[in-house]
Amino acid sequence: MASYLDIADRSWPVLKHLMRAHAEIYRATDGRIGGSFPGLPALLLLDHVGAKSGKKRTTPLVYMSDGDDFVVVASKGGYAKNPGWVHNLRAHPDTTIQIGRRRIPVHAREATDEERKRIWPQAVKYNKPWGDYTSRTDRVFPLVILSPRS
Repeated sequence: MASYLDIADRSWPVLKHLMRAHAEIYRATDGRIGGSFPGLPALLLLDHVGAKSGKKRTTPLVYMSDGDDFVVVASKGGYAKNPGWVHNLRAHPDTTIQIGRRRIPVHAREATDEERKRIWPQAVKYNKPWGDYTSRTDRVFPLVILSPRS
């Protein structure tokens, strides 16, 4: 029987288009549709600008709260390379997120080693697939902290 990881591998070409459509619906409905689904963690929309292209992009991502901050995990299903949004945030860390109807200006940064020791166990407890994906790669998933800006 195929695991959900195997299914995700085969589905990625379709998932990429579904994620784009999901972001469009989330945004078009002002966050009323697409921020949550029964039995799944909450989703935010991450706006980011292409590090090389300068093109504006939006990616729906599972997130968890950490005090006033929001944490996203660059797991990409355990693929060998980081998702493109990580590279984009490294180049352009000041951006916005949307959670439900709220648009929040944030500054993105990667967790320090000390923060990672505290956050990672909470993250895999919050969203089990993040932990499962580690068996698929030697890559350490960046934990990206999105801190609200004033």
